[in-house]
Amino acid sequence: MTIAAGTPLSALSTDLPPVERRAAIPEGFVATGGVAGIKASGRPDLAIVATVTGADGRRVPAAAAAVFTPNAFAAAPVRLSQAHLAATEPDSGGRYGWATGIVSTSGCANAATGAAGDADQAEVAAMLAEALDTPEDQTLLLSTGIIGTRLPLPIVRSGIAAVAPTLTPGDDGLAAAAEALRTTDSLVKAATTTITLPDPDGLAVRSVRVTGIAKGVGMIHPRMATMLSIVLTDATVDPATLHGLLRPAAARTWDQLSVDGDTSTNDTVFLLASGSAGAAPVVAGTHEATELGRAIEAVARDLARQQAADGEGATTLITTQVSGAVDDADARAVARAVISSSLVKAAVHGRDPNWGRVAGAAGNARLADEAVLAAAGLTASAARSRAGTAAELDPDRLRIAIAGHLVFDGTGGGPVTFDRVAARAAMDAPELLIRLDLGMGDGSGEAFGCDLTETYVIENSEYTT
Repeated sequence: MTIAAGTPLSALSTDLPPVERRAAIPEGFVATGGVAGIKASGRPDLAIVATVTGADGRRVPAAAAAVFTPNAFAAAPVRLSQAHLAATEPDSGGRYGWATGIVSTSGCANAATGAAGDADQAEVAAMLAEALDTPEDQTLLLSTGIIGTRLPLPIVRSGIAAVAPTLTPGDDGLAAAAEALRTTDSLVKAATTTITLPDPDGLAVRSVRVTGIAKGVGMIHPRMATMLSIVLTDATVDPATLHGLLRPAAARTWDQLSVDGDTSTNDTVFLLASGSAGAAPVVAGTHEATELGRAIEAVARDLARQQAADGEGATTLITTQVSGAVDDADARAVARAVISSSLVKAAVHGRDPNWGRVAGAAGNARLADEAVLAAAGLTASAARSRAGTAAELDPDRLRIAIAGHLVFDGTGGGPVTFDRVAARAAMDAPELLIRLDLGMGDGSGEAFGCDLTETYVIENSEYTT
């Protein structure tokens, strides 16, 4: 909704279920994490998530959906996971299918390693399949770490053999997996929410859980995925419907996240649905699908915010919210342009309410890629014609507020006299809200980032040495 001139620019509300920051594992899954020895530090570096076994002793396949990096150097685990999803659901294009196990190795990205890296990743899939007694094409794979290095297969083999027997249906197992996902993350990232859905008879309601874990605090500027994330639910959903819920949620959350402007080679988010809650199957286009989609988006949004707040060297989470755009796509473009600006990030770190940098970044905003626009709700033709085009912005209608202080009002002549000392003091907080109203229409959107610090530069100047 367009905000009338003179109205304070307060934070936009979010119509999503509440989220708890804990790793509460849904029914139908087991998880664990431990030390394989890939990392020289000796910290946990191998995570496994799997489905439970059925009455026949075999693991029960879960519906699986994914979004992956569009980077031309997409890593071996990305390509193999796509192939496995396509093998289990041939018409999916590698976007959804069935899975019984996920393995994540930290310390080596296995990206830009050529045919040898592909062979290494296939061997890891075979190791996991053997450990879980499941078909290889029902395994999914994640890797994170240094690009251009080979996976140490003997270490991975012994690690899987040692860690897989500790799989547990308890929350501590998923918490251990979240710990093992980390590389330069300073904090474990987890989020969970619970909704109710009808049972198969449509009479009672069943509690359905959605929980996600994630890693990633550097090389973050997704265009079709997050860094690494595993989201689990015990809802009953077919793979195609599951992907139809995941992709828009990712477009409005993880695709609106930027730490440093670099899209990773390994970005992947997996969403698995076990069906173990006993609720009726969720059908695309229904109220139940909308509710489950909102729960997935709530978890994704919170994980994205956690990732931004923990950006390498970060001291401040930057949230930019935009209202009054011609539509939501324009609003998201402007919000992302602001949080992606190195000048804005540096100003935030210095607690400098330099609204000119915000205005300049907004004026440079361009809409997302065609695939992201389509995923977020535009028609195919509109996404095609608008991809990469400039967002509509009129300086004479634009208003900007930083940390609650109105600093620019185009409707009133432009720059606003404000208390810079008070604004600087308000900026000295764990989270900074930058609000813009474009005065053009009813579109709204948000994006998440962090400040740019000396620590980020130091850490990434010595990453491999």
